[in-house]
Amino acid sequence: MSAARRCSPPRALAGLFVWHLKNTGIRQIPCRFVHLWRVANDRLVTFQYFTFLKRMYVMQYNKDLSQRAKPKSDSVAFPFRELQQLDQDKKIIHEIRRISPVHQPLSETSSRKELREMKSAAETEDSVTPVRAESKEDRQWKEMKLRLDDLPGILARLSKIKLTALVVSTTSAGFAMAPVPFDLTCFLLASLGTGLASCAANSINQFFEVPFDSNMNRTKTRPLVRGQISPLLAVCFAASCGVPGIALLTLGVNPLTGALGAFNIFLYTCCYTPMKRMSIANTWVGAVVGAIPPVMGWTAATGSLDAGALLLGGILYSWQFPHFNALSWGLREDYSRGGYCMMSVTHPGLCRRVALRHCLALIGLSTVAPVLDITTWTFPIISLPINLYISYLGFRFYRDADRSSSRKLFFCSLWHLPMLLLVMFTCKKSFLEKEDKGDLLGGNHGRAMEIRLP
Repeated sequence: MSAARRCSPPRALAGLFVWHLKNTGIRQIPCRFVHLWRVANDRLVTFQYFTFLKRMYVMQYNKDLSQRAKPKSDSVAFPFRELQQLDQDKKIIHEIRRISPVHQPLSETSSRKELREMKSAAETEDSVTPVRAESKEDRQWKEMKLRLDDLPGILARLSKIKLTALVVSTTSAGFAMAPVPFDLTCFLLASLGTGLASCAANSINQFFEVPFDSNMNRTKTRPLVRGQISPLLAVCFAASCGVPGIALLTLGVNPLTGALGAFNIFLYTCCYTPMKRMSIANTWVGAVVGAIPPVMGWTAATGSLDAGALLLGGILYSWQFPHFNALSWGLREDYSRGGYCMMSVTHPGLCRRVALRHCLALIGLSTVAPVLDITTWTFPIISLPINLYISYLGFRFYRDADRSSSRKLFFCSLWHLPMLLLVMFTCKKSFLEKEDKGDLLGGNHGRAMEIRLP
């Protein structure tokens, strides 16, 4: 007991010394941090420098919080590692066998079952491994080789053959509606030249829009996006279609039709195509592009721009708004992903109003046709039901603005235009009626002159 009492004062002194060191250390840590800041009195203290001071404070006085480098894992995948994994899988499959319990005696039935199971396992192994190999081969990059058998189909998709057929059909309708005798040679030349010009414009359009079409589900399978043909081949195809097409329209038909064809190519490729990523005004420019082909058909037959040509162009101009606005409404995500500035994406309310407005405009344009002495008065009466129906669908699209109403309006526009042009053709005034009317007016004018003469 006496020895313990003698040792207690040194222990108490040691405890007081440790306690004093701790207190001084805790008090000196903030002082040292302030000292680090006072060193830079002459400098301009910024947020970045203050962050540096905090980092130095942590690194010097809290070494447990300092960053420590971790050994980097071997993440490099060697090309033959997958093959090694396949070999290991094969070995495992060969090594696994079903073993019957030891306490049960082997019988003939059990041995037969084991043989069947072994055969089925071997068959599944043989069937699974080629599938894996084929899937990995499909994932690998392959150079696409162009076959001559596939070239016509690729060029047809490059020229948007369905859109080109629609352009040629509207040109034919404009030629048929002209109040002149039908000329088969001129009709064939005008149709062929317009089709070639449309193929050239569509090919140039796809050439410019390759990086944007690759982001859209609707256009990512186009030939230039998939690399089925080279851009040089696409440009050569466009030139081989555009130059002969404009030459046929200029030399074989008349210069006015050729000038309209060249202007339409320029408007589609140099104005409409870049405007699709700049402004919603591209829809109105595209409507003008679609309104020119029936005007070309009229000028190919008559050689002049008359009121009838402008009326046909106006009908095609108004028809395109419900058609395209309904189509773009269901593709809003695609257009926004591709970077295109469309009404359905940026101005959805305007998109619905414009579609309804031009549906109603078709009724007014049908009424103007007999006023301009192009058709009889039966045309606005017969065309009224189909115009009212598309106007009703346009109103539903304006009111509901959903995918169902847009699809109904779009599919209605597909049969509305050919039906309207067919009714217009059946109700048009023949060339003989206009000629007789002109002779009657001329005779009356001559009689009036005779009466006035003494």
